[in-house]
Amino acid sequence: MLIWIALIGLVLFSLAAYSAGRRKVLRAAGGRTRALHSLPGYYGAYVALWAAAPAAILLVLVSMLGGQIEEAALRADPPAAIAQLPDSTQDVFYNDVVATVAGGQVSQTEYDGALGEAFGAKLIEAGDIHRNLVAATLAAALALALAGAAFAWPKVSASFAARPQVERWIAALFLICSIVAVLTTVGIVASLVWESWRFFQAVPIFEFLFGLTWDPQIAIRADQVASSGAFGAVPLFMGTFLIMMIAMTVAAPVGLFAAIYLSEYAGRTTRAVVKPLLEVLAGIPTVVYGFFAALTVGPLFRGFFNGLGAQLLGGPLDGVGLYLMQVQNQMALVAGAVMGIMLIPFVSSLSDDIINAVPQSLRDGSLAMGATRSETITRVIMPAALPGVMGALLLAISRAVGETMIVTMAAGLQARATFNPLDTVTTVTVQIVTLLTGDQEFDSPKTLSAFGLGLTLFVITLVLNIVALQIVQRYREQYD
Repeated sequence: MLIWIALIGLVLFSLAAYSAGRRKVLRAAGGRTRALHSLPGYYGAYVALWAAAPAAILLVLVSMLGGQIEEAALRADPPAAIAQLPDSTQDVFYNDVVATVAGGQVSQTEYDGALGEAFGAKLIEAGDIHRNLVAATLAAALALALAGAAFAWPKVSASFAARPQVERWIAALFLICSIVAVLTTVGIVASLVWESWRFFQAVPIFEFLFGLTWDPQIAIRADQVASSGAFGAVPLFMGTFLIMMIAMTVAAPVGLFAAIYLSEYAGRTTRAVVKPLLEVLAGIPTVVYGFFAALTVGPLFRGFFNGLGAQLLGGPLDGVGLYLMQVQNQMALVAGAVMGIMLIPFVSSLSDDIINAVPQSLRDGSLAMGATRSETITRVIMPAALPGVMGALLLAISRAVGETMIVTMAAGLQARATFNPLDTVTTVTVQIVTLLTGDQEFDSPKTLSAFGLGLTLFVITLVLNIVALQIVQRYREQYD
């Protein structure tokens, strides 16, 4: 808490440094900004950056790594009652000590006897370490802030090139953000690959990729029935792509035609009303769509198919009628249809902006050559806007593949290798959430299978994106 208060104080100090630096350079120039090398704000920003940035970096690093530093100091001299415990139990013990000092909650582990005495002693030691670390950090941050201001202050003069110096700070910030983004991506991929490798050591990769049965139930004891589960992921990916195709069948044409109408046919008043109404759909939480699918669309579809089945009974399609009479609320068609409604604004809004970005000269040239408005749209505007429209569709597909709540509430949790839209199915993301819900130990194939699913889905979506980019590149060359 004190470190965050120090950050707030540092912000106020940097604002004061900014104001002081700006006033100093204006006094040096006699109030004439034309006599300055840079605008007055750059001089203030230069002093503020040197006064705040080094100290802020220190405070942020300590706030992020302080718990690990304290835990490392505590582990340096473990009590006898702790040293004899397994490593996993020791981790829980030290995590509880650090969390208690930081104001967190202790886990459900009970400490009594010698273990309780060790906990109390380490709690006192951790408090001292925490206070010393905070005091040292605040002192170092104050010293860095004053040293930075003292370094920058003498350089503030009318001839000093403040703007390039400030822009170097901004360029360094952009570089750091880029590095963080790259490292985050690398870390995600590396964690998926590592955990997936552990999973594939227990389950053959061909069984996972081509197996038709998904039943990740690992028994606690070896003598239990069904002590080895089935990890065939084909039903999950079939369910994922079935729901995605149904959703895109709804969202792609409706969203694209809506975008064409709004950008090429609708008047200003109609566009001003319809476009915001469409975009409201994007702000509705997915759980609301799930409720809508489970309570409204599901019963509506079931009533329709049950009624159709009742009419077919007793005729040549008696078997089909009997099947339709057994259709329930949860089915892939319900989840896909409602998901398609959710994706309409993703397609329509992006496609509308992309179509509007097509140069007006292309429209005028086509119309001047005698083409009708519809011919201009189909032969000139849409080919020119194809890369952007493809990007909008890819965004919608990624959103559909990653959706969880609607599928859980409207399609069920049963893994089936089917392309029948009237069956209950499940998707990869739903199973990942199911496998990782609650307290899990990452040492069993059941839990590690979530990483295998994630890695496989990542590779499939990457391949789809590469193929889509190749298609876009092929057609883009004709209109550059």
